[in-house]
Amino acid sequence: MNLPQLPKLKVSAQPQGAHRLILLPTGKALPGDLPDHAFWQRLLKRKDMKVAELAKSPLAADLADGTRAALVVVDAKKPRFERLTALRKAAALLLDEPPKSLCIVPLDLSAAAVEDAVYVVLLNSVPLPAQKKKPAHPLKEITVVSRAASADFAKVQTLARANLLARTLTALPPNRLDPADYRQRIAALTKDKGFGHEEYDFRTLRKMGAGAFCAVAQGSDENGGGAAIVHLSWRPKKSAKTIALVGKGICYDTGGHNLKPAKYMAGMHEDMNGSAVALALLCAAAELELPVAIDCWLAIAKNHISPTAYAQGDIVTALDGTTIEVVHTDAEGRMVLADTLALAAKKKPALLIDFATLTGSMQAALGQRYAGVFASNDALAAQAVAAGKASGERVCLFPHDADYEAALDSKVADIKQCTLEGDADHILATRFLSRFVGKTPWLHIDLSSSSCSGGLGAVATDLTGFGVAWGVALLDTWIS
Repeated sequence: MNLPQLPKLKVSAQPQGAHRLILLPTGKALPGDLPDHAFWQRLLKRKDMKVAELAKSPLAADLADGTRAALVVVDAKKPRFERLTALRKAAALLLDEPPKSLCIVPLDLSAAAVEDAVYVVLLNSVPLPAQKKKPAHPLKEITVVSRAASADFAKVQTLARANLLARTLTALPPNRLDPADYRQRIAALTKDKGFGHEEYDFRTLRKMGAGAFCAVAQGSDENGGGAAIVHLSWRPKKSAKTIALVGKGICYDTGGHNLKPAKYMAGMHEDMNGSAVALALLCAAAELELPVAIDCWLAIAKNHISPTAYAQGDIVTALDGTTIEVVHTDAEGRMVLADTLALAAKKKPALLIDFATLTGSMQAALGQRYAGVFASNDALAAQAVAAGKASGERVCLFPHDADYEAALDSKVADIKQCTLEGDADHILATRFLSRFVGKTPWLHIDLSSSSCSGGLGAVATDLTGFGVAWGVALLDTWIS
């Protein structure tokens, strides 16, 4: 699977190149060792800016020697999300040109602050897929000024690669990433990484009784349009526990018979983002050699409208025998996840995490700047929120008390898929999915921030890759 490559990263004792990202510590005055100190003082005075304001509004200028430099204050007291946002804004002032190389110049800052700067530049150094006559040019080289030649940026490089994988897959148009093509790409990646790999195709799932998944896939063609549940596995040499990652992989969502209007169908090739995040998190965990075994389950299909598509009023039987009354065909995500979660839970993992761009009501609740998280117990809930703060990918905890489920009572089946009213649908969807998880410790991530206009936190593109860095931070805590 061919993916864009990150720029070469090297460490040097002296600044190099014509584009420089200068990182400043907090303070009332500019550091005395800042190159072109007098020039920057005059510029701040002209703009009537205080040094502290550079932590929110970075400043760039072209110097007399032809160098373009950007100043940003990295305030360790601010939340990590705000620090990453400031670094992203500063890097954008340089990367917009775009340069072939960029130099990061830290002045009296911690190693963590420098790593954040490297992470941000790496994330934004490679353009996402686009079919243009004049393609965008990626950054070729990053130099970090440091006296420690052994400075190690391996972890941030891994996180950047994984985030780029998630965003690259999500950005591909629907005619370049249908279920069959997606499976081919995953198979190639699996071979490169050495993961275990098996596929449950449409015919196999139908024989198994995965009626919820097949109800969605049957609208494509008699073979489900290449739909499948793909199972990847990674087993490190040392692991005391096994976790399961599940991702919603709807490569295109028309809404089915409850057809979406054009405004809401635009961008629906991104409805497979949850699967891309789960896949990228698997890759990051393996590359970081986290001491945990992982099963990754990807629910890959399309939600089409056709004479064979499922319809309102259908009653289908899920893999675990639960009968489901179909209320709205555009609530397809919870249908494909139901059978996928049931498969994942059968292996009795110590923790199950699913990622999905699942509900419009979550976006109504949070907008595009947080993801919603639901947890099966208070300890997991606390870890999930803490991981959001640590990673700079913020999550908001939502309730899913059992009494909400009364809205899903059905007269003709074990449970309704959803309601037509749509009130608190993100909570009702979680109650629905919990039926298929059983007593397995579980985190459900509704990716309201998979796309944020103008970027979010460390990432400058509308597609954010939200969930990859959060997932690694969560696993670090959970494992320990």
